[in-house]
Amino acid sequence: MFSDDFIKGRGAQLNISNKFHEHIHEMRDDFLNYCATEGDESSESRTTIIETFPKSIVNKVTSPDVGMDFSLNPYQGCEHGCIYCYARNSHEYWGYSAGLEFEQKILVKRNAVELLEKKLKSRSWKAWPIVLSGNTDCYQPIEKDLKITRSLLQTFLKYRHPVGMITKNALIQRDIDILKELAQDNLINVAISITSLQEETRRILEPRTATIKKRLDTVEKLAQNNIPVSVMMAPIIPSINSHEIMPLVKEISSRGANYVGYTIVRLNGAIGQIFSDWIRKAMPGRADKVLHQIENIHGGSLNDSRFGTRMKGEGEFANQVKQQFKIARKLYLKDCEKPILNCKLHEDFKDGQMKLF
Repeated sequence: MFSDDFIKGRGAQLNISNKFHEHIHEMRDDFLNYCATEGDESSESRTTIIETFPKSIVNKVTSPDVGMDFSLNPYQGCEHGCIYCYARNSHEYWGYSAGLEFEQKILVKRNAVELLEKKLKSRSWKAWPIVLSGNTDCYQPIEKDLKITRSLLQTFLKYRHPVGMITKNALIQRDIDILKELAQDNLINVAISITSLQEETRRILEPRTATIKKRLDTVEKLAQNNIPVSVMMAPIIPSINSHEIMPLVKEISSRGANYVGYTIVRLNGAIGQIFSDWIRKAMPGRADKVLHQIENIHGGSLNDSRFGTRMKGEGEFANQVKQQFKIARKLYLKDCEKPILNCKLHEDFKDGQMKLF
């Protein structure tokens, strides 16, 4: 299935040039041949953690079609390595490649909790749901040691502030104790991202994420603890996971999910080159077919930045996907819907405790 030069355990198969750099670095064939002859590695495969101390942590989301108004990302870059990830492009702003370096160079916002607390105590701040992982996963592997996301959740609970989360990692189960307390006041909604029911598909699309079994178990455990949990089937990729809509929605319904959402794959900026290189190495027999189908969804291009169409696509395939989700929701999630989070408590907890007068 894989070509001979496929890098196992990573999503991106190359580091492309950063468009913001004055100088461009190219991996030449003669250098690669030299490395092969000498038995040297052409690049390091280890993950590097880089500490940062930003001045702010809550971001206003201006895009009208992403379903959130504010986001918070304790980490930049993501070791999960999902090949299609739209967040790859943002890594170029930090001076790194959207390819392998997005997975290997993880920026940690060490003062995230301090900045969030400052924001929530601000007199000018009016409570509105803040979504963790609007860009990169807040439960990626390094979180197991650093526990920044857990501390952020404790801060949201302290100030009784609504928070949303989206993750591909079963590590969220570690924090069920805090999530249960938030849920008691309708302050939390969790979305688990599940792209496929097939483990082989998961392994090549999202190489360092939790297994499908662990993610389905996570949906079930959250629901059993009365924590509102939905599922994002994102993205839908033609001829890779597009045939799984009905069985996936049926499965998550049986696990207790209250809603399912989706997006259709779009390959903006550097992601087009990264994905095209990946699929020719990971699925050489299907590469041309899949790329042509993606182009048909987005008006003949892999790249679509138009608000209103970029997330759902256009044409016959996009309409078929839309109808399948409509039918699936009617069959399996008829009386389910995402909760509207409680924004009324926070004002009385601005100082971290209930105001008595």
